[in-house]
Amino acid sequence: MTVPASRNRFPGYDVLTQRDHWDQQTRDIVLGRLAPRHERSFFTEDEEQTCRPLLDRLLAADEGPDKIPLFELIDARLTEGWTDGWRYEDMPPDADVWRVSLVELQRRSFAAMTAAAQEHLLESIRTSERFADMPATRLWGLWMRYACTAYYSHPWAWSEIGFGGPAYPRGYKNIGVGKREPWEVEEVDSRDPIPWAERVEAARNRVVAKSKG
Repeated sequence: MTVPASRNRFPGYDVLTQRDHWDQQTRDIVLGRLAPRHERSFFTEDEEQTCRPLLDRLLAADEGPDKIPLFELIDARLTEGWTDGWRYEDMPPDADVWRVSLVELQRRSFAAMTAAAQEHLLESIRTSERFADMPATRLWGLWMRYACTAYYSHPWAWSEIGFGGPAYPRGYKNIGVGKREPWEVEEVDSRDPIPWAERVEAARNRVVAKSKG
């Protein structure tokens, strides 16, 4: 399985072509992320119905055959009890945060909303003081940490950003800004991210203003 063609900022680059250079344990772990188990082991069926669109909205993820399996990766992580190793004293354990927050989203019929309505609700949560009896900023941070960790643990995301992948046992030899290994590909769309970030902030401000109006 190769990186979807739609992710072509580094055209033709596929980190998985280097898998024969990885040690067996690394190869098993990375390749296992391509098709994680589909059976829920932490979330309930109702929680899954709410969690999937939540993750889609958090990362602006599109549905389709090349969709990174965020839900499955997070479900497996929570089953294994793999946390960040810390939590805020005014927050419950991570597993409880997920359950409590999803229950509150279910109460508001989040899964039945349009994508636009879901985005509106999530923006109100992000900018509020509390949600589901938890500090909203801390909840938002936890959601994003889990979602981003899942996304960028996947080899498709590595190919999308031009990441060279695991370096063990071969390692890297061309270290430095602008230097590439023989198997890496030059970026063809190196636009300045600042204008893009400004557009995102402008869009966010419009949503906030609309919610207040």
